[in-house]
Amino acid sequence: MGEGLKFERFEDLPVWQVARQMTRRVYEVTNQGTFARDYGLRDQIRRAAVSVMSNIAEGFESRTQALFIDFLGRAKGSAGEVRAQLYVAADAGYLDQAQFRALYDQAESCSRQLRSFMTYLESSAPSHRLREPSPDYMMESNIE
Repeated sequence: MGEGLKFERFEDLPVWQVARQMTRRVYEVTNQGTFARDYGLRDQIRRAAVSVMSNIAEGFESRTQALFIDFLGRAKGSAGEVRAQLYVAADAGYLDQAQFRALYDQAESCSRQLRSFMTYLESSAPSHRLREPSPDYMMESNIE
């Protein structure tokens, strides 16, 4: 990320976009065949994938850069959880090798991007906090 690069919405973050693609793919494969009927694993891998997206978003909306970095660490942990559960799914025969590799590569890419983003933020001054601009508004009172 270059100096001065600002994001106004979490949806603009490339790492969030990768997490969204991974989550979409997790939902696709878990809706198929015997994977769809293994409710425990299906629900757990879905929760982990959604957690990656959610923690990136929640961190972006948090009050401080330190909190943002903490949430990115949680997202990275959830991406690792997705990778671990992909092994379970492959070992159970729910995924063929191509499906496993494609999803694993997405989750690993997400983890690498999260680590890079965390490193960038850790090396940046807190004044480089990424967040939505403050709205321009006035509070009106209806009390007479």
